[in-house]
Amino acid sequence: MFRFADAAWLWALALVPVLTLLHLVAARGRRKALAQIADADLVARLTATVSSAARRWKTVLGLTAVGLLVFALARPQFGTRVETVQSRGQDIVVAVDLSQSMLAADVAPSRLERARLAILRLIDGLDGDRIGLVAFAADAFVQSPLTVDYSAAGMFLNAMHPDLMPVQGTDLGEALRVSLDALEQGAREARVVVVVTDGEDHEESFEVELARAAEMGVRVHVVGVGTTEGVPIPVYDAQGRRTGFLRDEEGAVVTTRLGDQTLRTVAERTGAHYVRAGAGGTALDDLVAELAGGDGEAIEERQITQYEEQFQVFLGLALALLMAEWLLPERRRRERAWAGRFE
Repeated sequence: MFRFADAAWLWALALVPVLTLLHLVAARGRRKALAQIADADLVARLTATVSSAARRWKTVLGLTAVGLLVFALARPQFGTRVETVQSRGQDIVVAVDLSQSMLAADVAPSRLERARLAILRLIDGLDGDRIGLVAFAADAFVQSPLTVDYSAAGMFLNAMHPDLMPVQGTDLGEALRVSLDALEQGAREARVVVVVTDGEDHEESFEVELARAAEMGVRVHVVGVGTTEGVPIPVYDAQGRRTGFLRDEEGAVVTTRLGDQTLRTVAERTGAHYVRAGAGGTALDDLVAELAGGDGEAIEERQITQYEEQFQVFLGLALALLMAEWLLPERRRRERAWAGRFE
């Protein structure tokens, strides 16, 4: 089977008749100019060494080379081979802490935005993997089910905000339970849960759910976002303007800090992988790269027909013709031109 991979380039073949016309116009103009500066006999003597046939051949060679270059750009393909392609993928559920403390700005621009940007990079790096999103605070729910529609997942991620959660708090156990339930809806064996939180609170149910994850063969990553220094929690109005800081019932400013040691202890005790995403740190970026580059399991195998590229043939011929056009002389040898002139 013969075909062109980039057939749009064939429109450039219109250059061949255009260049031919320009050549004819230029040759006619050259003859007129010579006729104006001298009579026919003198012109014949002055141009006696010029080979009209050589000029025509040079033109034909040049125009043919242009046509062959256009064919090469159109990427002619003929000859096929059948290849077996195997798709691989994994299911990834990211549980995002939407407690009020995630608005703290100890990690620029804020804990939540820092997590959101990292998850968006993860989504951009996926290929064939399914990703789901879980929102949690004191409760948890599936924000986006497992999907390969990465643009839709990004839209759901951008909509995640503490205002979605009716009850504040941080229940990591509930977040993990809902995440594992979402993974059970899929059929893949390669499964990952990423819990993104500032970890100020956790319930004992987290360890129970981690044991369940181990039984399911699910890898769990806990990402702690923030710093261990206490910072206030900003409060925003409906227009997104900061109106002050969160205060308790007695009017004192509420501060928040990353529960780094708590998260680290829980991770070590249960076998989860703990990563701290602090200011200027690269640990979260490394985790994103690891997850995006994961092979996962074989999920689909199909055969595709690959066409053999043959543009090299046309390109080689075009270069050969251009070389021949360059080497072909326009003038005859002078001895032949004047031979017998004085006999």
